[in-house]
Amino acid sequence: MHNHIARALSKPWTFHNIECPTVQDVIRTFRLRTFAGGVVTMPFKKTIMPHLDSLDELATTLGACNNVYLTSDGELHGTNTDWRGIKGCLVNASADGRGRGRNAPALIVGAGGASRAAVYALSAQLGCDSIYIINRDKGEVSDLLRDVQAYGTQPPKLVHVRSVEQARDLPAPYYIVGTVPDIEPKTHDELEARAILSTFLSKEGEKGVLLDMCFKPRNTRILKLARELGWRTVEGTEVIGYQIEEQWRLWAGDEASKMVPKEEAWRILRKAAKESPAINI
Repeated sequence: MHNHIARALSKPWTFHNIECPTVQDVIRTFRLRTFAGGVVTMPFKKTIMPHLDSLDELATTLGACNNVYLTSDGELHGTNTDWRGIKGCLVNASADGRGRGRNAPALIVGAGGASRAAVYALSAQLGCDSIYIINRDKGEVSDLLRDVQAYGTQPPKLVHVRSVEQARDLPAPYYIVGTVPDIEPKTHDELEARAILSTFLSKEGEKGVLLDMCFKPRNTRILKLARELGWRTVEGTEVIGYQIEEQWRLWAGDEASKMVPKEEAWRILRKAAKESPAINI
């Protein structure tokens, strides 16, 4: 998709999907003279931040960076565009197509780097009145609770849901965002977290929208579970599409971003997701 856009904009750029073992490997790649812009994925959205030359206010507030671009003086600058993808996916899949979940609770699975953009999208953009957090690591939740204080005088209300019993007593969320890798739960804490999610998904009443940001595999365990229980679901690859225009504005400039062939880009993205052997497993 990005390579198609580069050709359409007459940019001599090639987008490479590189698996990096460490954040140091990511930075070494970004420091190459041929670097023009990059996307940061899990698990480096937080750890990349101190290695960049600068960050914008949004990345600092959210506590996560997923997009890096070059400034006019050649510095690596970090921002966050994930929230645009999350918002776009949830609104488009809502029952009314406009954001049915306003003033309702929401739920995030996970408390790592990707959860930061989900908190911002759900609270600041979609108006969810409280956000439940399911996460087996209490320390990560504490870090998330601390980070959202950067929102100012009215930080979002986060509720760490620690048991099935607690989940049963809470109102059902309308939006759910998964921000963790797809794994088969095995430990006690992992099994408890999955049972808590199942409790929320099984509640009586209107079913909302579940977006899983993980797309390896494309059809994750929680997507399958949500569909079985009557929820509308959105694959993680869709998050990419709603960020296209802003990412290219940062990489190539305002005028170039207006020329991005968005419909073609969406078609290529969805075709690649459908046919990719790396994620259709």
